[in-house]
Amino acid sequence: MTRFEHLRATMVDNQLRTSGITEWRLLEQMSRVPRELFVPADRQALAYIDDLQWFGQGASRRFMMAPPTLAKLLQLAEITQHDTVLDVGAATGYGTAVMAGLAQSVVGLEADAELAGKAAANLRQLGISNATIVAGDFGALGRAAKFDVIIVQGALDSVPDAMLARLNDEGRLVALIRSGGVAVANVFVRTGNDFAARGEFNASLPPLDPQPAEAEFVF
Repeated sequence: MTRFEHLRATMVDNQLRTSGITEWRLLEQMSRVPRELFVPADRQALAYIDDLQWFGQGASRRFMMAPPTLAKLLQLAEITQHDTVLDVGAATGYGTAVMAGLAQSVVGLEADAELAGKAAANLRQLGISNATIVAGDFGALGRAAKFDVIIVQGALDSVPDAMLARLNDEGRLVALIRSGGVAVANVFVRTGNDFAARGEFNASLPPLDPQPAEAEFVF
């Protein structure tokens, strides 16, 4: 077992299983995807810590979720092998790569063009053929694009209608919604033109910044 394989196994046992992750497909996928590939070279030794990984400087910084937070959101989404998934805030593509092993297809949406390029290169290096990266905001997806699952990698003040409209019937959107100083992981389920929401657990994430507008989602 290589050093990074050992770190992945330790992450699964000490971070994911202890956080209530029981979905075996998710545990298996996160034990396989090389998280170290998705962080800068000088951060590889810390790729598996239970913390955010940051990219860039200043107000425009982007991030990769800590492993337990990502896993809990993905477990809440109940992704199946028949689902089409949108990963909003893909950064360097780690979450997209994990989702690709669970779903039929994944689109990773990343506003930062440089990070989007790195994400696409990472997916190619791993030979992942059922995931693509799109650089830009929701407008870059085209008006017709809809998904069975949407995962938002960043906290929101509310979910804009433009985002919910991207869900197929019976589709699920999972995001952290902030209220005061607390953020709660919510799953929104579409049935026809109606949406039902339920809060599941408290968590902490930086905002998906800037916040999306109601008329047009931009981050």
